Amino acid sequence: MQITRQTEYAIKTMLELAKNKEEGYLSTKHISKQQQIPEDFLKKTIKLLALADLVVTQRGANGGVKLNRSADDINLVEVIEAIEGPIALNVCLAPGYNCPNQPSCPISKAFGKAQMAMLGVLEKQTLTNML
Repeated sequence: MQITRQTEYAIKTMLELAKNKEEGYLSTKHISKQQQIPEDFLKKTIKLLALADLVVTQRGANGGVKLNRSADDINLVEVIEAIEGPIALNVCLAPGYNCPNQPSCPISKAFGKAQMAMLGVLEKQTLTNML
């Protein structure tokens, strides 16, 4: 599993919004400039974050994007899954995947422990913690 550039941009966007939460809505131009993200790509990323209810957007002169919840209440798992979908180190650990070998498979057990540890760390990393 490797995090894509879009997920990295999503995390940077969320951190920029958290850092400037008192400003209200931030323009995509501002976020793009501050985080060095191509604006067209940023807009696509923001759409995915909005679909996941992590941000809200508003059109118009005073519009832009802002966090939908407190930075204390948004963790890295949520941001990653908004872009990548459910996190799974192996297909056998993906939600809804039923492998008949899973109960006795040593690979699945090892990867399952690693995945739980990784998710535990990422869930504890809120936007506030990262600032």
